[in-house]
Amino acid sequence: MGMKMFVAGAAAVVLLAPGAAVVGVATLISPAAAGSGSCMWDDQGAGSLAVASPVPTTLSAVNTNGETVTLSNQQLTRAATIIATGKNQDIPARGQLIALMTALTESSLRVLSNTGAYPGSANIPNDGNGSDHDSVGLFQQRPAAGWGTVDNLMDPVWSSRAFYGGHTGPNHGSPRGLLDIPDWQTLEPGAAAQAVQVSAYPDRYAVNQPVAEAILATLSGVAFTVGLSCADGGGEVPIDLPEGFAGALIAAAATQLGHPYVWGGGNFEGPTGGGFDCSGLVLYAAYQASGGKIRLPHYSGSQIHAGRGIAWADKLPGDLIFFSYPGASGPHHVAIYVGGDRILHAPRTGDVVRYGTIGEFAGEIMTVRRLG
Repeated sequence: MGMKMFVAGAAAVVLLAPGAAVVGVATLISPAAAGSGSCMWDDQGAGSLAVASPVPTTLSAVNTNGETVTLSNQQLTRAATIIATGKNQDIPARGQLIALMTALTESSLRVLSNTGAYPGSANIPNDGNGSDHDSVGLFQQRPAAGWGTVDNLMDPVWSSRAFYGGHTGPNHGSPRGLLDIPDWQTLEPGAAAQAVQVSAYPDRYAVNQPVAEAILATLSGVAFTVGLSCADGGGEVPIDLPEGFAGALIAAAATQLGHPYVWGGGNFEGPTGGGFDCSGLVLYAAYQASGGKIRLPHYSGSQIHAGRGIAWADKLPGDLIFFSYPGASGPHHVAIYVGGDRILHAPRTGDVVRYGTIGEFAGEIMTVRRLG
């Protein structure tokens, strides 16, 4: 007989088979944390926003790392260009926000030359010199990757159009701009930015979401945020847990439902910094479920080598699913599979440890590993 967990209203209770070790106890969680998997990033369908306010001399906002970011009039003028270009292309406010997040992360909202790769770029109007491979401009796009010429990409309007993409974009879908990403509006904003940029550091875009929201609100006069909306569907949500290690793994992770996502959070004993990141939750659950025998590293790129590989069709509750962006060298996320389309994970900055769905990562490469 296996274990069964019920998520009912605001409490998760683990019922253990006779003789099984007590791994989980009653844990209070919010309805959002206990969602049955119908979670999506919601912006209330806001339409394209225009620059409706004068560009201020300076603006300060705090990112998700708690760092204060102060922007100059020149940086905010570049932001206004990104917003206005989006308005001209009728890009929804969500897309304008993602573009601001991307340019903040890639160039700090500066048009950067790259004299190491293109000495002549110093003669094109710029806000400073960069040195990231052969990248130039606001979005650090690469001429060698087909984004456009150096002159194109150091033009703030042109590079913004290239980032937005779509049928009015200059690249006609190759490379893909934001509008060329399937279901981009249902993705977490940082993930949508990564889908365009294909960065080696996929989690960095989400850090600047609050700053981008402040810029968009200041320049458009419209308060705009993107948050996670989860529905629990009401009633009890049963989770059938298998015998042995797999069931204990899920049960251990479930005791942490509702803790906030914290980058680098979590260790073998529980949350650190107040919460968990994805790999921190997994290493905690594996350590607890194994009685301290399994000590995974705190990095999904290393955890993917633990245990043994399992074919997608053969996955079972308690297996780990690793999610990778197409073309990336390793995974950016790990979750614990609990059956059907459902997972238990610490998703991202601004979210909490919760149940979710595999569908949240549609279009990504998924790898299954089994511990124990």
